Amino acid sequence: MSYWRLVEPYWDMVSIYGSADEFTRQFAGLPIVSQHLYATHWTQSEVQNGGLGQFFDNSTGILAPEAVAGFRALGMPQAAAALVEAMNQFGDPYPREREGREAVTPSAPIENQFAELLETEAGGFWDAADRFAENHGS
Repeated sequence: MSYWRLVEPYWDMVSIYGSADEFTRQFAGLPIVSQHLYATHWTQSEVQNGGLGQFFDNSTGILAPEAVAGFRALGMPQAAAALVEAMNQFGDPYPREREGREAVTPSAPIENQFAELLETEAGGFWDAADRFAENHGS
């Protein structure tokens, strides 16, 4: 089973482009399995395309906390920990709004570590996501 089957029905139901309140309200309406897959899919897509810097600079950074939970659920705790480490560079609380994330660039070591973990931990993101979908999807 491809994990995308549990993401696609909800793809247009959640906007990462609006306010944090709007995003969290819409995101909460998804089944928990789809939440985890949606957040991790966006994260890995952005990181594969342009690294953590792109993920945080773009609107996608709004869902970083949900991505941490998603990577943990997918059996990728090291990726989750690396993402938390990168998020910590922004201070506490993590800035959901894009303007609060624009002035910080994740360090190269954490950027490289996270990218490598996406490829290797739990067989890599795609295998982990498909396995999670198979075990938890309906």
